[in-house]
Amino acid sequence: MKAQNLIERYQGGERDFVLVSLRGCDLSGADLYQANLSGADLGQANLSGANLMGVRLRRADLTWADLRRASLSGADLGMADLTGADLQEANLSFANLEGANVTPVQLSQAASLEGATLPNGTVHD
Repeated sequence: MKAQNLIERYQGGERDFVLVSLRGCDLSGADLYQANLSGADLGQANLSGANLMGVRLRRADLTWADLRRASLSGADLGMADLTGADLQEANLSFANLEGANVTPVQLSQAASLEGATLPNGTVHD
């Protein structure tokens, strides 16, 4: 699927994009509020500045994705692979990262982790 096709379908009211392949797509600044991208392949995708609030990204491939300044507040990233993903200034407040493949260094670059469930299951204060 192409990024523009996803955006058009989302704007048309569709929210379910389970297992979609968007590897390397440019979705910078996209508004995908509460979309279901579970199991999606978003490896190397540009999601910088995107509104991903409440988005379901369980078991998604986000390897080497650009998530700088993305809003992931309340997003479900459980079991997601964030290897090499850029989380600089990303808002991960109240996000679920339980079981996610992400390093403490990556998380330290986020703008907010308030209330987030971390990979080990603890809640950040």
